[in-house]
Amino acid sequence: MLRKLFTEDTLAAQGAGARLLRMAGGAGRRATGQVVRRLHRHAWVAERVRFVRAWRANPKSIGAILPSSARLAAAMTRDLQPNDGPCLELGAGTGSFTRALIAKGFTQAQLTLVEMDPQFARQLREEFPEAYVYQGDAARLADVPLFVDGLAGVAICGLPLLNMPLKAQIGILRGTFAQLRPAGALILFTYGPRCPVPLRVLDRLNLRARRVETVIANVPPAHVWKLTRRTAAGV
Repeated sequence: MLRKLFTEDTLAAQGAGARLLRMAGGAGRRATGQVVRRLHRHAWVAERVRFVRAWRANPKSIGAILPSSARLAAAMTRDLQPNDGPCLELGAGTGSFTRALIAKGFTQAQLTLVEMDPQFARQLREEFPEAYVYQGDAARLADVPLFVDGLAGVAICGLPLLNMPLKAQIGILRGTFAQLRPAGALILFTYGPRCPVPLRVLDRLNLRARRVETVIANVPPAHVWKLTRRTAAGV
């Protein structure tokens, strides 16, 4: 099945959208609705083919064979509001969480998307032209000036922390919280039952973690966690 996805360029028809629109010319609302549905289906397939290609090239950095589901994206952004912005997104990938943030009312200009894969980064710039897309290593953000005015209020992470060595985890967390305001939070998910960040790392960085939701309908099921700085009292 995977080989078929790669050998058959099911999405190579980049002009498919234009052809479908021509098919609907003068056909009225019904035809237009059919075109819209076919375009959405085409985009859905395109996203998954891009994701599988990236996974095949570097499975450890991707962490899953399919992009995050709409249900997981909704859970990751459920408690976020535009006044929490700016928002930092780590491992933006195909934009699943980015679209969920925009659906919540965030503007593209409020979003800073970090993505290492050059193809994903290019596609993010095309789809979200007003967002700032930083192509680079999320483990090296501590000294990167991502925000011109102030710091982010929230961050969400689509990176597979469980697949990463401890040094990379620490670099990602340290860099992320360097970009966040004191009360800022990092929202992340994992496919395992426990927090993907070991307790010794949380202690070292003075962070606390709380599981906020479980998304059974995702494939595979996922757990959403919220990381914040500990208070001065060490709670």
